[in-house]
Amino acid sequence: MELAQKNILVVGLGKSGQAAARFAARQKAHVTVTDLNAADQLTEFLPGLEDRGIHLVLGEHPVEIFKQAALIVVSPGVPHTIAPLELARQAGVPVLGELEFAARFVREPVVAITGTNGKTTTTALVGDMLEHSGKRVFVGGNIGNPLIDYVAGGGGADLVVLEVSSFQLDTASTFHANVAVLLNISADHLDRYDDFAAYVRSKGRIFQNQVKADTAVINRMDPEIKKLAGTSLARVWPFLHAGRNGSPPDTGAEILTDRVVLHTGGDPLVLDLQGAPLTGAHNRENIAAAALAALAAGGTAEGIQQAVQQFHGLAHRLETVATINGVLYVDDSKGTNVDAVSRALEAFSRPTVLIMGGRDKGGDYAVLKPQLEKTVKRLVVMGEAATAIAAQLGAVAPVETAVDMTQAVRLAAAAADPGDVVLLSPACSSFDMYDSFAQRGEDFCKQVGALE
Repeated sequence: MELAQKNILVVGLGKSGQAAARFAARQKAHVTVTDLNAADQLTEFLPGLEDRGIHLVLGEHPVEIFKQAALIVVSPGVPHTIAPLELARQAGVPVLGELEFAARFVREPVVAITGTNGKTTTTALVGDMLEHSGKRVFVGGNIGNPLIDYVAGGGGADLVVLEVSSFQLDTASTFHANVAVLLNISADHLDRYDDFAAYVRSKGRIFQNQVKADTAVINRMDPEIKKLAGTSLARVWPFLHAGRNGSPPDTGAEILTDRVVLHTGGDPLVLDLQGAPLTGAHNRENIAAAALAALAAGGTAEGIQQAVQQFHGLAHRLETVATINGVLYVDDSKGTNVDAVSRALEAFSRPTVLIMGGRDKGGDYAVLKPQLEKTVKRLVVMGEAATAIAAQLGAVAPVETAVDMTQAVRLAAAAADPGDVVLLSPACSSFDMYDSFAQRGEDFCKQVGALE
């Protein structure tokens, strides 16, 4: 793709948008960036862009600059259906997401991982498995570094491993995953999609450009995913828990309590999970999917096993913060949807004080009732969604409302007895009170530390 002397418009000044703008400028394009936030809300980003001669249009999205562009690159956080983008498409202007834009410059094989939950952990684990197998790997996408940063740096990896969100897939047309992984699908982002079916279709786009030489790693326990996998021309490697959804697969992975058995041709490969830092049924699924993806991408049995034994998970995903007065405090700030909360609660059998809330994403909190009845002794709610959560779950657990994280942690601590768990698993995005789930998790850790 030739960018020199072309008018390139980047929409959204998130991390991906900044990287795309810098790359296009280095390619001698005429770059304009537009963001609805005003300049005083973006001060930390502006110097690095203005110094490169990038034109900034802030606080608005003037339709004229959309229609005048030769190419528009949209950041994942910007809905691809906003009116200026629709008008630009009608005028014949190509509109690409950052993932699609960057992928057009990538020549290395790509492993792409998506799903409602677990994709960050699985992406990082695949990267570790391949690195332990002696491969040079770039790990990024929706996790950490944008793909365009890898392209701008000149590449050099043997393989590219990407976490891919539904928002990124919405604006991907030619993006090709040599290995595509779809972990699970549950209701999420219904504040952005018309309905659940639209969200499912978005996830399924990860398979759209696969060919016979490629591999699709799928969750055979999810009927929606089984249907989507039928759209791929690639070989399908499923994973499933032993005893569920029929007999073990001829090819794929069977998950047991202490091991994962991989069938990919020849003798089965058995991964030993005893002593592995990642625990819980959901993490066994992540390990199985990651192992299949790594094998498909050229990983070795030794490298995969070594990664399983050494990988300790990610910050803010069921992360132990502290034990204070016999109470275990756990940070699951990355649990930004209802299904993530369900999986977090499954990890604990002892009495739990659950902290939920944030910006509502359209999920049905009521589906958590059976789990709350089993283990949750107190529910502390906060943020914009506090009233809705309390209304749907207040009949199954006593509810207290907090104005901020400081009060939420103090209320939870007061309700917890020795042997209990205090779990932050919000089921909501963080953007009502924080810039990110990480910032929310850090505040939780800080407030827990103040209890000591």
